[in-house]
Amino acid sequence: MRSRLLISSVVFTVSVALSPTAHAALSDINASQISLPIVHSGEVPRFKRIVALANGSAEIVAALGYAGDLVGRDIASTMPELKKIPIDESAMQVSPEAVLSQHPDLVFIDSNTTPLTALSTLRAAKVPSITIPSAFTLADIYAKEAVIAKALGVPKAGKALEAQVSALTSKKTGTKVAFLYLRGSASIYLIGGPGSGADSILQADGFTDVGAAHLKNPFNALTAEELIKLQPDVLLLMTKGLISVGGINGLVQLPGIAQTPAGQHKRIVTVDDSLLLSFGPRTIPMARALRTLLIAASKL
Repeated sequence: MRSRLLISSVVFTVSVALSPTAHAALSDINASQISLPIVHSGEVPRFKRIVALANGSAEIVAALGYAGDLVGRDIASTMPELKKIPIDESAMQVSPEAVLSQHPDLVFIDSNTTPLTALSTLRAAKVPSITIPSAFTLADIYAKEAVIAKALGVPKAGKALEAQVSALTSKKTGTKVAFLYLRGSASIYLIGGPGSGADSILQADGFTDVGAAHLKNPFNALTAEELIKLQPDVLLLMTKGLISVGGINGLVQLPGIAQTPAGQHKRIVTVDDSLLLSFGPRTIPMARALRTLLIAASKL
């Protein structure tokens, strides 16, 4: 369904950097490479000084066409067009002083907005706030966007973004992918399972998330035995996660990696940490780019 509203074209680029050996490749999706789809409905929002603290909510406000009404943003909204908007989170926690200094007439929060003392300070200052739902699947995106569109009083813009969420349909590829969540500096080594968030994207892209198919929890301990059982063709990681274990050379030293087709051929795809599980307006174009890279990696 094509909306009659004007929707800016979605443009993205992907880069594939080949290593010196024929069977080693790193494909990376950087957040700056995925453009934000922006709708223009002509509607006038109810609020003019918006602080968006909920995960990725500043990007939703911008995608609805109201970036000019943002005076503060969350740390996960990394699109270049928002660079001049102050980030009101330090070390992932809200600074109430920063928020209050911006004199907002509306603040968006979610269940991950912390600390509670900061929220209490904002409530005491009688700053209006609206809680938006968290999103962990593609199907959750519209609910998240719809709450923001309703709060701003821009239903036409909300419908235009809804049309984009439903636009992703991909044929099955038969390629098996494992999503690894790694933070080597903190000794965190996990395999994504059902409900990790990545499973929803991989399924829509036509891939088999082997962790989601065979493991019980959204995130499971990475063990050699488990990974060897899964035998993924390609590994999906966050960009900083790969860096934290020393890049590709460090990754293949982890237990079990080298005993999988993905590890043997160094079929690795990474996505910017702020983008992969953001589940917002840029998720669909990111997923399209990801499909391209995963298919290319599977053929190495």
